[in-house]
Amino acid sequence: VQLQASGGGLVQAGGSLRLSCAASGRAVDNYVMAWFRQAPGKEREFAAGITRSGKSRLYSDSVEGRFTISRDNDVNTVYLRMNSLRPEDTAVYYCAADLSPRYTPSTRTIHYDYWGQGTQVTVSS
Repeated sequence: VQLQASGGGLVQAGGSLRLSCAASGRAVDNYVMAWFRQAPGKEREFAAGITRSGKSRLYSDSVEGRFTISRDNDVNTVYLRMNSLRPEDTAVYYCAADLSPRYTPSTRTIHYDYWGQGTQVTVSS
């Protein structure tokens, strides 16, 4: 499966962005999906994940209440709506797909089999 992330950009603190992750090759409704992010000089970290059906979501403490992950399996796309953005949200954002039978999104990068190319989000103060 190929994942294509888009929607990043430059935004002022307090602003919003919506990231999209379009999948091709295979239907994403077979996969748990997640968004990770990596700031300069830091390790890639989990931001949000969503189950195959979209009924359950998991967020890191740093984005809980500000970010919303969703999916539309009919168009093979996963979204990340980001509100109340902060300068510390600046990072490259990656979408990822987990092909295992795992139900709950994992927060570990090693559990994801496919990755998108990343999209840059920059939040100015």
